[in-house]
Amino acid sequence: MALIRSLHTAVPPVVLHQDVVRDVMAAQPGLSRLGQRLVPAAFNASGIERRHTVVEDWRVDESGTRGRLGTFFEPETGHILNPSTGTRNLIYTEHAAGLFVEAGRGALEACPGVGPEDVTHVITVSCTGFFSPGPDYQLVRQLGLPATTKRVHIGFMGCYAALPALREAASICEADPAAVVLVVSAELCTLHVRVGNDQDTIVGASLFSDGAAAAVVTAAMPAPGAEDGRGGTPTALCLDGFATVLTPVGEEAMAWNIGDHGFEMILGTYVPHIIDEHITTALEPLLAAEPGLAARPHAEIEHWAIHPGGRSILDKVESRLGLSEEQLQPAREVLRDFGNMSSATVMFVLQQIMQGPGQAGERVCAMAFGPGLTVESALMTRA
Repeated sequence: MALIRSLHTAVPPVVLHQDVVRDVMAAQPGLSRLGQRLVPAAFNASGIERRHTVVEDWRVDESGTRGRLGTFFEPETGHILNPSTGTRNLIYTEHAAGLFVEAGRGALEACPGVGPEDVTHVITVSCTGFFSPGPDYQLVRQLGLPATTKRVHIGFMGCYAALPALREAASICEADPAAVVLVVSAELCTLHVRVGNDQDTIVGASLFSDGAAAAVVTAAMPAPGAEDGRGGTPTALCLDGFATVLTPVGEEAMAWNIGDHGFEMILGTYVPHIIDEHITTALEPLLAAEPGLAARPHAEIEHWAIHPGGRSILDKVESRLGLSEEQLQPAREVLRDFGNMSSATVMFVLQQIMQGPGQAGERVCAMAFGPGLTVESALMTRA
């Protein structure tokens, strides 16, 4: 048995208010008439109120003064700039390590009975930048983990990658009951925002944001009477099973490529329809291990940690699976307050569920979607 013993999230300090970014994007000189219509439609339908970014160009203090200027945004003209991929990746290198470390440190501090010296494995996740020595190395050095810590980096898998990372952590703990695995995902999606008239570019600009999340996974339950590092009673999630499904269609509908001016996200409008058509089939391998659960209505699984790739995706999941508004509330709140942070997002939703009301024995189903179209899922139990 493997358990998520703690979860911690971190976001950069610069806040993007959706209505402000919408108006700036709609005023760009290169937009066609169609683009000018698509921008407000995409932003207004996103279900997002605010997001976070490492891009200092967007920082505005109380006096209206902006931060570092001239890389992504030019306030004198109101133009969004188009830096090279190298420039964007340099900013990733400057900021990503700090978010990885902040999230990882918080997860360790929140885990009773576990300290940096106990960590045996580190798994890092990111698809929005590259550097070496990478974030796995930085976690070992900056958190004071043992020099013998085994490290794995999962790169460029996209929005679903946190679930394979948790799956690998569970496998490690099942093979070695003494293992302590620190899983950290950090994504700086706003570094790849671009201006364009095509719908993929506009939808991406309306959804993506920056954030990090970390989990401590072990095979050991917290000791009786332990506190969670913040004075509360610890909650754990038993990792019962995982599944991976490729939908029959969708390879062209969701993709993630490296261009000369940032990473280019293809997020077709047909993605919610693909999920609507295939989500019940995608759940079958996950639930097959528990025939009694598979035979019951999906709504009888108490908690649902759905990756909020967009409001329309959550609408389709809720409708197709017959879930209640309350069961989708954690995902909708994360979307509203943080946007789509790619792989880190589903861990934000899991954190809300862990910290929210519930009883031991309640089940949690997590799902995330990404390029392929790939559906990753996990079944958990509150402990």
